[in-house]
Amino acid sequence: MTESSLTQEAVAEGYRALAQGGWVKARSCFDSVLAQRDDPAALEGLSWVYWWQEDLTACLATRERAYRVYHASDDLLGAARMAMWIGDDHLWFRGVFAVADGWFARARRLLDGLDESPEHGWQAVFDAYLALGSRQLSAAHWLVGEAQRIGRAHGAVGLQMFAVAMEGVVLLEQGNIAAGLRCLDEATAASLAGEYEELVPAVWSCCLLLSACEELGDDERGWQWSQQITAFSNRLGVPFVVGNCRSHYGRILTRRGWWRDAERELVTAVDRLPHGPRAWYGDALARLGDLRRRQGRQTEARRAFEEAGEQWFAQAGLAALHLEAGDAAGAAKLAERALRQLPEDSPKRADALEIGVRAWLALEAPDEAAELAQELRYLAAAIGTSSLVATAGVCEARLATAAADAELAGRHYADAIASFDRAGMPFEAALARLELAQALESTACSELAAIEARRAWSALEELGASREAGRATALLAELAGDDANREPCPLTPRQVEILTLAAEGLTEWRIAERLVLSEHTVHRHLANIYTRLDCSSRAAAVAKASRLGIL
Repeated sequence: MTESSLTQEAVAEGYRALAQGGWVKARSCFDSVLAQRDDPAALEGLSWVYWWQEDLTACLATRERAYRVYHASDDLLGAARMAMWIGDDHLWFRGVFAVADGWFARARRLLDGLDESPEHGWQAVFDAYLALGSRQLSAAHWLVGEAQRIGRAHGAVGLQMFAVAMEGVVLLEQGNIAAGLRCLDEATAASLAGEYEELVPAVWSCCLLLSACEELGDDERGWQWSQQITAFSNRLGVPFVVGNCRSHYGRILTRRGWWRDAERELVTAVDRLPHGPRAWYGDALARLGDLRRRQGRQTEARRAFEEAGEQWFAQAGLAALHLEAGDAAGAAKLAERALRQLPEDSPKRADALEIGVRAWLALEAPDEAAELAQELRYLAAAIGTSSLVATAGVCEARLATAAADAELAGRHYADAIASFDRAGMPFEAALARLELAQALESTACSELAAIEARRAWSALEELGASREAGRATALLAELAGDDANREPCPLTPRQVEILTLAAEGLTEWRIAERLVLSEHTVHRHLANIYTRLDCSSRAAAVAKASRLGIL
């Protein structure tokens, strides 16, 4: 075999390793070639190894080196391809639009006059993204259609399907939510089915979907796909959540109540993004701040929000902190500040609108609160996701409470709790329960109020939301009346369920069968029940739970 053939085989082997997530092997193959000569294909492959390892400095340096070698050898197609990837890196990782635009312009000129190729399709994709940024939606739609056509014509499935994902983003921007999400669903399904020739656009498609789900508040869809993406990523051993995608994923995990996993993703994002685009870093900090606020770690939350600067979500988070500290006027101003940064039809406005409603009600300005609640109601009707509908419902309940219409408030709260439950948002559902309990208390329905407050406390305690759980504890003590020292239920809903079956005489095996759990899980729950009730046996735990009114 000739030296040239050996080089080609080593490069091909490196690309095969790349396609399977074998970064170490891929690098070894490319390095073995580059030790002999500056091979542009090996340099291009090595740049993708650095990309996956999130070493942007090495990635860009290697891409520029590959560009020069391709150009020097009159391989204009290769040079154009590298110019596009360099432009994309400058755009996404550094946020330097002028530099990115220069590289994209260079790629266009190099491709001009060459026979049509997948590279022309990728250029159309990048041009579509730039058109999106300047709100030229018709042009963006045409460009992603052209990219799909080129992908089909040349059998480039990754190009075609990523262009479908981009079409989904364009459709969402045009207000066609259902069609846009169908495109994103399809592109993600194709990526996880292994249809893409390269892993990178497959990852991009997944990230576009997660970003859309977070923005729309489509927590059901985001969670369902997150599980699929995580399972695929684990099977392949490849991180399908990288860069700013971690922030979107972390936010979905936060809202679903998986706070430990959310913390891992968000802390990693903050650690890896300080030298990236300021907007990305701000996104990660704001979402970490939101998690810290939910956890009751207010000082850390404020620090993260303030470091995020003028990022809209950080401003909304600071507004929430001011409101919790009793500064309703400051909260109203910060909520308005966040809203000024966002288009009027953007679902991102929901967080600031909800906080604004609470702030104006605290300031005894129901008209201003009603105006924001009306905008939120229209937004929820247009988007239709359970989380937005629930958030709008809670605001309607607060307005009814302020108007002393407890019956209407109760209906709105109950509907909102059901919607939060459908969306899988335990923290929001628990807070709505707590507010419902307060509304019921005002109507002298103390027994029902205590039930709702106890359920809220149990959910908040299980999440680790210490500050809000403390509010529930205080309300329960107030509702207890003469028995002021009465404590809330020390058991989670699942533990109550298991202890109830144990009280009926079911064995651990039977309980596991009834609840579709493992016997080990039931045994662990019972051990935790004994600890929480300070008992050493099943009989003692049942007796104490009965005295406390748990069973």
